[in-house]
Formats: sequence, C-alpha cells, structure tokens
Amino acid sequence: MGQAYSITRSVQGAYDSVLEAVREALVDEGIAIVTEFDIRESFLKNLDVEVPPQIILGACQSGLAYQALQVDPSIAVLIPVNVVVRYVDEETTIVEAFDPATIAGLTGGDAVRRLATDARARIVAALNSLEN
Repeated sequence: MGQAYSITRSVQGAYDSVLEAVREALVDEGIAIVTEFDIRESFLKNLDVEVPPQIILGACQSGLAYQALQVDPSIAVLIPVNVVVRYVDEETTIVEAFDPATIAGLTGGDAVRRLATDARARIVAALNSLEN
C-alpha cells in the first residue's frame, strides 16, 4: 500500500481516535501541525459531494525547515509535509505521509539529504508509534 513518495500505515482504530493519536505522535516527535484541510467538509461545501472522512495535516519541524530553506529557498514549496488520515471502515484508518526523502531526491545535495533523513526518521517514528 502507498506510493514510492509516501509512508503508509493501516491502523486498527476508529477514525477520530486515530486522528487524535496522529496529532499527538507528530507533536511527540517535535513536529508541529501548522495546517489542517478537511477534505470531507470541503467537498460537501464546494461540490455537494459526500466522501468518507479524510483530513490533511500540514506537518512541519521548524528547525529542519529553517535549515533546509538556508540551503535552498525554493524548498518552501515542499513545506509543510502532508500527513493524511483517511477513514476506511469503523475499525480501520489509513495514515499516509509524504516521504521527506523524496525532497532530497528532487533537490539533491548532501545537506538537504541529511535534513530529509532526519525528517523522515521523525515521521516514521510517529507512524510506527500508532501500531503499538
């Protein structure tokens, strides 16, 4: 499951509980949630279409983002990193995050690669904590 550019976990748990656990796990890894986009709410309001619950959390570790911007100001188009929490059924929720290692592949350079590796480790740790 997931794509080459994402890190995905299938979590056993109700959507609302998993969403709260994701928020807490990111914060525990030093990652702030700087934006939230509720897909279900937006589609209902703008398209009059009902879809299952799904939210995009914009996640950012400010220290890493600052360092990356010092190396390449254009990296700003890739910040924040999206973390998606998607309802599957009453007992299953998918959590999928953009893989920060992809940023290093797009920009190149050892400095960005080190920062992306750090960011990826934090995201993976947050997602892995959901499985415990």
